[in-house]
Amino acid sequence: MFGILEKAVLGMALLRILSGCLELLAAGLMIKFNQVEKAIIINSLLAVVGPLILISTTTIGLIGIADRVSLSKLVLILLGVALILIGIRK
Repeated sequence: MFGILEKAVLGMALLRILSGCLELLAAGLMIKFNQVEKAIIINSLLAVVGPLILISTTTIGLIGIADRVSLSKLVLILLGVALILIGIRK
């Protein structure tokens, strides 16, 4: 199964695994502290990590396909990611 994975796919998957582990760790900390105030702080920290993971995985993916996709399509993908980030801002 792991014999012929592309490096970009492996990097993206590892970042998502890291993100999932951080989510589980945060959930455990929320339960451990058992205080709404601390849970909100932990959740706020996750709100910072989420977009960083999104940008990182997208960047790795774009680098992985840069030689197969036209420049105009890469620009459209980057604009799409930018619009997602703008859309989730508070």
